[in-house]
Amino acid sequence: MALYLLYESAPGYSLFEAHGLDEIGQNTEAVRNSVLDFTRFSKVVKFVGFHPFDSALDALNQCNAISEGIMTDELRNFLEASLPKQKETKKAKFSLGVAEPKVGSQISEVTKIPCQSNDFVLELLRGIRLHFSKLVKDVKPSDLERAQLGLGHSYSRAKVKFNVNRVDNMVIQAIFVLDTLDKDINSFSMRVREWYSWHFPELAKIVNDNYLYAKVAKFVKNKSELSNDHIQALTDVVGDEDKANEIVEAAKASMGQDLSVVDLINVQQFAQRVMDLSEYRKKLYEYLVTKMNDIAPNLASLVGEVVGARLISHAGSLSNLAKCPASTLQILGAEKALFRALKTRGNTPKYGLIFHSSFIGRASAKNKGRLARYLANKCSIASRIDCFSEMNTSIFGQKLREQVEERLDFYDKGIAPRKNLDVMKSAIERLMNTDEGEKENEASGKKSKKKKSKSEAANGDPMDEDQPNNVADGDASVEPQTEKKKKKKKHKLEEEMVTEAVNGANGHEAEQNGTPDRKKKKKNREHAEDGDAQMGTEGKKKKKKKTKSEDDE
Repeated sequence: MALYLLYESAPGYSLFEAHGLDEIGQNTEAVRNSVLDFTRFSKVVKFVGFHPFDSALDALNQCNAISEGIMTDELRNFLEASLPKQKETKKAKFSLGVAEPKVGSQISEVTKIPCQSNDFVLELLRGIRLHFSKLVKDVKPSDLERAQLGLGHSYSRAKVKFNVNRVDNMVIQAIFVLDTLDKDINSFSMRVREWYSWHFPELAKIVNDNYLYAKVAKFVKNKSELSNDHIQALTDVVGDEDKANEIVEAAKASMGQDLSVVDLINVQQFAQRVMDLSEYRKKLYEYLVTKMNDIAPNLASLVGEVVGARLISHAGSLSNLAKCPASTLQILGAEKALFRALKTRGNTPKYGLIFHSSFIGRASAKNKGRLARYLANKCSIASRIDCFSEMNTSIFGQKLREQVEERLDFYDKGIAPRKNLDVMKSAIERLMNTDEGEKENEASGKKSKKKKSKSEAANGDPMDEDQPNNVADGDASVEPQTEKKKKKKKHKLEEEMVTEAVNGANGHEAEQNGTPDRKKKKKNREHAEDGDAQMGTEGKKKKKKKTKSEDDE
C-alpha cells in the first residue's frame, strides 16, 4: 500500500509520497538514521504537489484550523486534486500520513481517505521538515525562514489575544496587587507611626487605625500649634469629639521633641502617600469584586471574592481550578506543609487557602478538617459551574453556601441537612423561574408599548375631528379622514331621498297634486339648509306620513 505524507508548512500545504519502504523497512530506528542523509532520504520520499497560501492572514487561519483539528475547504480540494482517485465500492490502495491525529480522523470521515499518525510517519515528516527547501525547489530557504517567522509571530499574538478562560488573568493580577498593597500599606503605616512618634508619641495610643493615624498626622502638623479652636475640624477628621478633645489635651502635655519645618513637610508628604495607597486599595477591591462576579459568581458567593480570587490565581486559571479534584483544592496553598509531612511521615495538612473562609473559623476544632473537606467539594462544584456554564448566575453558589451552613448546623446541633440532589433541583427550578419572569417582563413591556401606541392613535382621531374647516395655508394639504366620511354619508342620504321621492310621486300622483307637493319642496329646502342629522330624522317622518296615507286609501 502506497503511503502519502501531508506536511503543513508556513508557505502552504505540500504532499509527498513515501516509496521504496521495503528497502529500509517500516522501522523507526532505520528511518531516524536515514533522515540526516539527504541523498538517502531523497530516495525514500518523493515530492507530489504544493498548494501555497494566498496571504499571511490565510496562513494564520489555516494554522488555527490545523491546531484545532479542523479540515478546511482548501485542504480538502488540494487532497482531492493531488491524491489518486478511488472508487467508493473498493478499498483505497493508499493511506495518508498526517502529524495531527484529529485532522486525520476528520479527513477520513469526510473524504473516506484512510489516515495514519504514528512514530514512523512522524519521523518521515521530521525528515521532510529538515530537507523541505531541497525537496521543493520552488521555495527558497530565505523565503521559508521569513514565512515561518511571520506566521510564528502572528500565531502567538492571536493565541495571547484569544483567551478561553474568560479573562481570568485580570483577577489573578488584581489579587496579586491587592496582597502586595496590603503588605506595603502595613509597612508604610508603621513607618509613619515611628517617624511622627518622635514629635507626638501620645497620638499612637489614641488613634489605632493606620489610615486614620496618617490622616490625623497630616492635619495636626506641628503639635505646638494645636489649640481648642481646631477641635471642630479635628472632629470632622477623627469622627469623634471626645477623641478630638483627647488629642488636643495630649498635644498640650506631649513629651515629644520639636521637629523642623522641613522634617514636618516630609512627614506630611509620606502620610499623604499612605492615604493615597489606602484609597487605591479600596478601589482595587471594588474592581476585584465586580470582576469576580462576572467571571466566577458562584465561587465568589460561596467563599467570598478574595478567597475565590486567591484560589484561581494559585491554580493558574479558572479552567485549571475546575480540573482540580476536591482533595487537591482542599490543600491548595499548603504544598510545603504537605511535602514536609510526606517526607517526615507526619500528619498531612487539612486545609490550605480555604482556611481564610469564614466557615472554617466558625467550625469547632474537631470539625475543622471535616468542614474543610466538605467546603472543598462545594468549591470544586462551583468552579466547574462557573467555568463550563454559559449562564452567568450566582444561584448555584447561593445554594451551595446554604448547604455548607446546614452542614455547620449538623455538626453543632445535629440537624440533618438536605440532600445534594434536592438542593440542585431547587436551584434549577429557581433559575428557570427567573428566566420565565424575565421573559414575561419583556413581553409585558412590549404589550405596554403597543397599548401606548394604540392609545396615542386613538387620541389622535378626536383631535382631527375637532379641527376647524378653515385650515391655515401651511396645513391646507392635510384633510382629516372624518370629513371624507361625512361627504360620503351626505351623498348616500341624498340618493335615498331622491329614490323615495320618485316612488312616492309614481304611487300617489292624483292625491298629492296640491299641498303635499308644496310640503315636499319646503322640506327639501329645509334639508339643504340643515345638517346631516336633520336629513335622517325628516326622512323617517316622511316614511311615517306615507304609511298613514296608504292606510287612509
